[in-house]
Amino acid sequence: MITRDLETFRKRFAELEPNRPATCSAALLLAPVGFSVSTESAIDNHYLDLDQPADSDLALRQHHGLADVIRGNGVPVISFDSRSDTPDAVFPNNVFGTIEGRAIIGRMCHPGRRKEAERADIRQFFDQFLRYQMIDLSQQDLVAELTGPLIIDRARGVGFCGMSDRVDEAGARAMHEAFKLKLTLCFDLAPGEYHSNVVMAVLAGRACVVHRDSIANPAVVDLMADLYPTLEIDDEEKAGFVGNCISVTPSEVYMSARADSSLQPISREFFTDHGFRVVSADVSELERAGGSLRCMVCEIY
Repeated sequence: MITRDLETFRKRFAELEPNRPATCSAALLLAPVGFSVSTESAIDNHYLDLDQPADSDLALRQHHGLADVIRGNGVPVISFDSRSDTPDAVFPNNVFGTIEGRAIIGRMCHPGRRKEAERADIRQFFDQFLRYQMIDLSQQDLVAELTGPLIIDRARGVGFCGMSDRVDEAGARAMHEAFKLKLTLCFDLAPGEYHSNVVMAVLAGRACVVHRDSIANPAVVDLMADLYPTLEIDDEEKAGFVGNCISVTPSEVYMSARADSSLQPISREFFTDHGFRVVSADVSELERAGGSLRCMVCEIY
């Protein structure tokens, strides 16, 4: 079921059990070789930093540091180099997604990002190495930037799809089907927001992080607080990318060093109280492309 009706969603959610794996078995990253920041995405991504040229060497070192942090906590990491025609392709979660036995390729909003979906090497990794069924949305007449707009409670198979220019109605339906979700709630992001995962996260199916003013309808945030223990982050935490966090393992929440440093004491206590250790990595140079740590992790289930 896919719906915009909050009460319909609430009733159906109550019937679902968290009986699926809540976190991934491996992570796919894209190493920022020759990294630069695209001006095309600045049209609707106000998180971009175009003030000075990117330091590609620093970006690559930070990427290696992120990979080491994830591996150090027992999660295998598969890394592909970015290409010269996609120098800002450091956010694979928008283009590639998985469920058990299936890989999904998204349809990007901006033409420059669509090149990322054409990569034969990553397609071959899913198709020929993992032997996953391939669901290719990249050539369809829709917009579906996968787990950018779509927040997934993996344990229950439930989606929360924040509507913006980065996903349309056809894309939301296609992602609901591709990820084999049992239930998806569609809602509007506030004007100026482009991806749900910058302002919202569901962690291991048992907690939620959200910035209230980034959701157009405050009743959606109230609903989330009814469904999960919920941390409402403030404006400073949002600007620091706390909302762009991810539970790569059931007991850890990953965020950037910038996000970690912006955490209020009460927010840090929230994570501890709900069984999450905060793990951070410095990805400040990569954040200049308009996203943060969660965007850099394509989860492999």
